[in-house]
Amino acid sequence: MKNKLAALLIAILPTFLFAQNINSEKLDTYFNSIENKNLGIGSLSIFKNGKEVYTKHFGQKNIPGLIYNQSTKYQVGSVTKMITAVLIFKLIEDNKLHLTDKLAEFYPQIPNSDKITIKHLLGHTSGLGSYVVKDGEVWVTEKTTDKQIMDLIIQQGKNFEPDEKVAYSNSAYYLLAKILEEKYRKSYQKIVRNEIIKPLGLKNLDSFRPNQKNVYPPYRYNDNSWHLLDKDLDFLNVIGVGDIAATSYDLNVFVNNLFHNNIIKKETLQLMEPLIGKEDWGRGIAVWDFEGTIFYGHGGDTLGSHAVLIYNKEADISIAYNTNGERIKKEDFIKNVVNVLYDREVKLPELK
Repeated sequence: MKNKLAALLIAILPTFLFAQNINSEKLDTYFNSIENKNLGIGSLSIFKNGKEVYTKHFGQKNIPGLIYNQSTKYQVGSVTKMITAVLIFKLIEDNKLHLTDKLAEFYPQIPNSDKITIKHLLGHTSGLGSYVVKDGEVWVTEKTTDKQIMDLIIQQGKNFEPDEKVAYSNSAYYLLAKILEEKYRKSYQKIVRNEIIKPLGLKNLDSFRPNQKNVYPPYRYNDNSWHLLDKDLDFLNVIGVGDIAATSYDLNVFVNNLFHNNIIKKETLQLMEPLIGKEDWGRGIAVWDFEGTIFYGHGGDTLGSHAVLIYNKEADISIAYNTNGERIKKEDFIKNVVNVLYDREVKLPELK
């Protein structure tokens, strides 16, 4: 009995430490080091029990003349896909769509559409490709049309049969966004505003619109200083796939409402989540495993901005990280943050 109790205590102790001790001083030390060594630009927000308990903006002062405020948003890339998946599951809850519905009901011209289901699209098991890359390069940096994108998806065809394996597919989420627009009979931007932004009271999260303001431009570090990136994605080409811009705070509000069952039901959320030990990807949500400490969420990348949004159930803690100037890969950066929270060793890379 004593051995079982000891094992149980060992199992829950890391979560207990994480839940009870948000070490602001150590986090400040980490971010000050990042800023002083010019290792990144961005912001981080940590929520505990649905409330923000730590926030940090860092690196902005290293860019002369940069204009920003607490409401300045970051492009969050594929974190957008988690919102798209939630919107799909809202339709499923309302019995307006089903996981078993075939893609052929909407786009019969897509190869294998009679075999590909909504579930396959959500879980990256459809076998479809990634339209953002053509001839080995990201080509959606310039204005294009829906027809050109759809023609490329058709041309790229199938890479494997549905459920044969998992392969990340931007094309699948492009099609999901188009299905949302057909079902709601509204633009993706209006759907996000009506179903996510307004109900949650989000002030600094939005789907892309031309001439949008107060969004951080992307930077790249070379020659010992930050330089404005020549170009990024044309975000009208990745609506529902990677277009959303948000502050770290608003991302945390979203993910907490999601996991507190204020957007979709608990049973619906469970359909989105990956099966631990069996899946790395669920249906719009991925597993982030930090030495056995499990978070759920999504990462995102554009050509110049990067984001991570993750949530830990046991401790009811979420972390939202955004950067528009990355020198440390977002996966390593967020691992360092978790290591600080768990009082584990943190290693800053030696960058040339």
